[in-house]
Amino acid sequence: MAKRTSENIKQKQIIMIFLGLGSNLSSTYGDRFKNIDLALSNLKNRNIKLVKKSSFYETNSYPDKNKPKFINIVVSIETILQPKDLMSILITVEENLERKRNKKNDPRTCDIDIIDYNKQVMNIKYNNLNLTIPHKNMTDRNFVLYPLQEICPNWTHPVTKKNIDVLIKNLKTSKNEITKLTENDINKYVK
Repeated sequence: MAKRTSENIKQKQIIMIFLGLGSNLSSTYGDRFKNIDLALSNLKNRNIKLVKKSSFYETNSYPDKNKPKFINIVVSIETILQPKDLMSILITVEENLERKRNKKNDPRTCDIDIIDYNKQVMNIKYNNLNLTIPHKNMTDRNFVLYPLQEICPNWTHPVTKKNIDVLIKNLKTSKNEITKLTENDINKYVK
C-alpha cells in the first residue's frame, strides 16, 4: 500500500479561485467581448484551467457613468500558482491586451482581479500594487456579485461570513444598474 504524502493530499484539495474580468474599451484586437475572450485564452495558455464562466453582464462605468459601459464576467479557475505569481500573469495578460494604468477608474481594455483565492485572507505587495484577497471592494460591486452568484450560488465571504445572497441584498446600487446579456444582446454588439 502506497504512503499518502502531503503532496498527494494537497493535490486532492479543492482550490476555489475566482477572477473578475472586465473591459470597457476596444483594443487593436477587437471589441470588449473579444478582449475578455482573448484574456481567457491567454490564461489557458499559461496552464490556468478555466472551470466555470458566468454570463456577460453590462454595467455603467464607475464613478463616471458618462464613460463607456463595462462588460464583466466572473470565472472560477484551477492553478498551482500562488497568489503573487497569479497576479504577475494577470498583469501580463492585461498589458498584452493594451491595458494602461494612468488614473484610477480610467476606461480600460482589460481588467482582471482576484476576487477570492481559496477563502484565504491576505494582503500582498506586487511591484507598486497592493493586492487584497478577497478583493476589498467586491461587496460593493454588482458586476462582481451577480456573476459570482451565477457560478457559485453558495459562496460565502471569507471575512464577513455572509452568503452571496445577503451581499447582493445589501448592495447600494439597484439591480437595474446591471444587465445580464443574452446571446442576442451580444450579437448586436459584436460585428
